[in-house]
Amino acid sequence: MVNPFIPPVNLPPSSWPVLKSYSNDHLARIALPVGGVGTGTVSLTGWGAWRHWELMNRPAKNFTPTGQGGASGFFAVRAARRGEAPVTRLLEGPLPVTEWEGEEGAAARQAGLPRFRRCTFRAAYPLAQIDLADDAVPVRATVQVFNPLIPGDAARSSLPVAFVRVVLRNPSRAPVSAAVAATLPNFIGVDGFSLKLDEFRGKYFPTGASGNRNAFRQGGVIQGVELASTGVARTHPAWGTMALATTAKRGVTHRTAWADFGWSDALLDFWDDFSGDGKLEPREARTDTPNASLAVAIDVPPMGERSVDFIMAWHFPNRENWGHGPGHVPVIVGNHYANDFPDAWAVAERAARDRPALERETVAFARGVAECDLPAEVREAALFNLSTLRSQTCFRTADGRFFGWEGCFDRQGSCHGNCTHVWNYEHATANLFPELARTMRETEFSGYSMQDNGHMSFRVPLPLRPIPEQGLIAAADGQMGCLLKLHREWRVSGDTAWLRTLWPRARRALEFAWLPGGWDADQDGVMEGAQHNTMDVEYFGPNPQMASWYLGALRAAEEMARAVGETDFAAKCRELFERGRTWVDAHLFNDDYYEHEVRPPGSWDRVRPGLMYTPELKNAAAPDYQLAAGCLIDQLAGQVNAHFEGLGHLLDPVHEREALRAVLAHNRRHGFEAHFNHMRSFVLGDETALLMASYPRGRRPARPFPYYTEVMTGFEYCVALHLAQEGMVRDALKVVRDIRARYDGRKRNPFDEAECGHHYVRALGSWGLIAALTGFHFSALTGSLTFASSPRHVRWFWSSGTAWGSVELTPTRRRTKVTLSVSGGQLKLRRLALTGLGEKEFKAEKTLAAGRALTIEIAPPA
Repeated sequence: MVNPFIPPVNLPPSSWPVLKSYSNDHLARIALPVGGVGTGTVSLTGWGAWRHWELMNRPAKNFTPTGQGGASGFFAVRAARRGEAPVTRLLEGPLPVTEWEGEEGAAARQAGLPRFRRCTFRAAYPLAQIDLADDAVPVRATVQVFNPLIPGDAARSSLPVAFVRVVLRNPSRAPVSAAVAATLPNFIGVDGFSLKLDEFRGKYFPTGASGNRNAFRQGGVIQGVELASTGVARTHPAWGTMALATTAKRGVTHRTAWADFGWSDALLDFWDDFSGDGKLEPREARTDTPNASLAVAIDVPPMGERSVDFIMAWHFPNRENWGHGPGHVPVIVGNHYANDFPDAWAVAERAARDRPALERETVAFARGVAECDLPAEVREAALFNLSTLRSQTCFRTADGRFFGWEGCFDRQGSCHGNCTHVWNYEHATANLFPELARTMRETEFSGYSMQDNGHMSFRVPLPLRPIPEQGLIAAADGQMGCLLKLHREWRVSGDTAWLRTLWPRARRALEFAWLPGGWDADQDGVMEGAQHNTMDVEYFGPNPQMASWYLGALRAAEEMARAVGETDFAAKCRELFERGRTWVDAHLFNDDYYEHEVRPPGSWDRVRPGLMYTPELKNAAAPDYQLAAGCLIDQLAGQVNAHFEGLGHLLDPVHEREALRAVLAHNRRHGFEAHFNHMRSFVLGDETALLMASYPRGRRPARPFPYYTEVMTGFEYCVALHLAQEGMVRDALKVVRDIRARYDGRKRNPFDEAECGHHYVRALGSWGLIAALTGFHFSALTGSLTFASSPRHVRWFWSSGTAWGSVELTPTRRRTKVTLSVSGGQLKLRRLALTGLGEKEFKAEKTLAAGRALTIEIAPPA
């Protein structure tokens, strides 16, 4: 059946949606990651160069591999109007001035090659388009790049490929003879960090093999060059294969290597050869990094356009466990995507065969977000930050489990272990790829992360092994947040049988808080103990941040306990929740915001082992690094997750809104020229942002928690989400607008919001903005779907995890027409409601498959 909500297979180039365009100085910092979930990526810069080749199982920022002639990967075009001399150009725009200076002139590869004079970068992630124009070139060019991203389909969103289409437009009334060339060095074994070419020659060629070699291949749907290695050890993380292919059937010439010339004359020879007639003549060479090149000749008719499709594919199966440094013992844990393909050529063949459907569904997804009726800054923040799921921050081991660092440093992962307190803040994985989120819960509530008494390490080891009895730390916010996330995965799936398998350990994770010396040893619903948390310190005494996570966990546990028939435990959770919320509102709210009541333990003997780092180096009578009287940016972080779970307000809603206003009043800064920050700087100059904490009432500790003077986007999104959930939409949009103004392509990369490393997980909280602003809530447990009502006509994107599509609301005087469309997956529905207006109960469950729509009218109750 044809899906009417997804465009036809043969998409004209102009049919790609555009969310944001960049030009001139705003191209300088752009680097859009291209690759699948857990496959590694290569990044496309704003002017069309390829940077950050992070394919070989580790981060590699600023790594650009070099092949013969000093060349890196690139695309070029040759075009000749009839009767005129041919013109050859890199398919790149002007090199930003920041790239002009180095120890021997410009350091950028191919810096001296001719390029287009004008360039515009247009994006709706994961779709990127670079428009190139030059009056001296007889064609205008658009380079289109993407990797599939399809909600609910983790397999097809995890392909290690970059699709590249070059579209040539002839604006004249004379025909143009053209050719497009692509080059990819064979740098297998060189990952930008662990190996240099000279090192791996000696260490990884034990049999004297000649190293890396390329071979031309032709298949049923592609032809091109396969890149392989006969010398790199097959067990090394940098061993694997690559492929450069085209779907063109005719006009294809190739090289498996460039000429074996000195200096950079191999590049000179290539340029002269391609510029001469648009074809490539074979060359022979003995080198460990031979360049693979393809050229495709085409004729572009007057006032017409033609396109050439290429595929870059890779296959590096040997991912190691996390860790680095002298004490690290490497163990191969593998890559899940490698289970489906023997090598990169097989990846390229499958990708080429499936490309029409992959592109069609990816474009439909990107369009659904990019063109829905939400503010531009919201759509941008939600969509562009999904790039983190494709970066080296995230991966799937061979057994299919999903894992993530907190972020990526330039050459290594940042902070290992599915860090529970950081991953608490992200809202993308469960709503786009719920099967991946479920594996994270299965890991957390297992013997790999949790002791039998409920102690959950906030970092899980790899390879997975039973957790030791000592030496690992439990994080109060992380552990409580895992209970809220377990509730989410249960709600999204509707699978109570699955919940039952994890519930015994989940219950113990909550009961752990009540053990002697623990977080809530007196079982009064308030955490008073040593609470290690996402600020990388321990808070001592009741505080709003841990209180919000704890109260949310109690509510989530109450609902889950009731579902599995443990009504007595559900009642206990409810009783603790009510006592705790009453106490927090009465004692921590200062008529402006919630404070931290510091209670030093006096002696470390009173603190349960495994709740803090290095107590021997800290003062039990007067601990440093406390929040105390500070106005904390995410003092109510757990409330955001609780709202998404439909668990209601955790504290007095009037107080909560007052606290949000206080954060805006005290923590929002316009201009940072006079701001003192002794830590990392993520905001500078005349920018606007929310500080992590402020002390409007004085009483600042001599040494507060370390990050109090910083700004981090993940925490800002948390505030924006809560503002939106409480109906304070204008304020929420200000916060989001401030963030995205800082990631504008000129100052910072729009596709890389950093915190402790690039592509930081916490910023994936931005995906939750769509649900927060549209009032979206779906429960597979009840088959209930809810949206906010609207006084005007709107069309919104939605994703329930197992299905996605759009909803259109058309209000009239007394009722609203609702058209619910499913673009992908399958939605089972028993009830559809508009908050503040009414609902529609269905007599029988309705099943909407992809391509189906449901139209109803909802009116207020009579």
